[in-house]
Amino acid sequence: MARMSALPENRVATANPSPLNDYDLMAEGYSTENDSNLLNAYYERPAMLELAGEVAGRRILDAGCGSGPLFAELRDRGAVVTGVDASAGMLELARRRLGAGADLRVADLAGPLPFPDEAFDDVIASLVLHYLEDWGPALAELRRVLKPGGRLLVSVDHPFSVTLFQHLAGEKPRYFETRGRTDAWTMGGRTVQMRFWDRPLHAMTEAFTAAGFRISVISEPPFVPAARDLFPEELRDIEPTRTRFLCFLFFVLEADQAPVTINRRD
Repeated sequence: MARMSALPENRVATANPSPLNDYDLMAEGYSTENDSNLLNAYYERPAMLELAGEVAGRRILDAGCGSGPLFAELRDRGAVVTGVDASAGMLELARRRLGAGADLRVADLAGPLPFPDEAFDDVIASLVLHYLEDWGPALAELRRVLKPGGRLLVSVDHPFSVTLFQHLAGEKPRYFETRGRTDAWTMGGRTVQMRFWDRPLHAMTEAFTAAGFRISVISEPPFVPAARDLFPEELRDIEPTRTRFLCFLFFVLEADQAPVTINRRD
């Protein structure tokens, strides 16, 4: 699960790191940030809903649903939504938000999913794949639970923005490799060590194709217009005529072909 992979003001050093990606520890603080901040509430989530389009009556898996803000939006639009997350603490917050009748299950995208083949019309993996070193098993499972012609909507850290920020920090990132990155997030008074896996764009697209997906959309969407008034400091350096910044990258994939094998040459 993930809804916020980069908020520099929340990154601090810590002498007593928690277990990696411990969303249970920071569940309350993270959920509060996620509901109202720029990157999630006024950029990523609206963009994902725009890409999803008309969802009434569609069976949707929210893969990495967290405390359920996207689940709630999709359900309000008439979708039949199921949510999974690896964090029991985040799912408890989702149950408070969504009610006892919401279909919520603990599941890790790194392992098998508790659903039959072709169970969903769409899967939404919102800011979650960049927690995985190997995308192959997760994409295979997501492909399995999608019906033929179904869609996988993905958002991840933009590979160019990660490289840019690392250069600006004086680092020398190896863009063409899949490489680990650890940051410390402090939310709600809790500090958690977060582990991400950065990969180049070609590695992303090859992984999608190898899992049996056709790429129909690659998007670098604008932020919501209201964000300018709500977050003047964060958007201060973006010219008034611009509505985009490097942050996340979005894909719409269609499950309409058999998986293929790609022979990589580096």
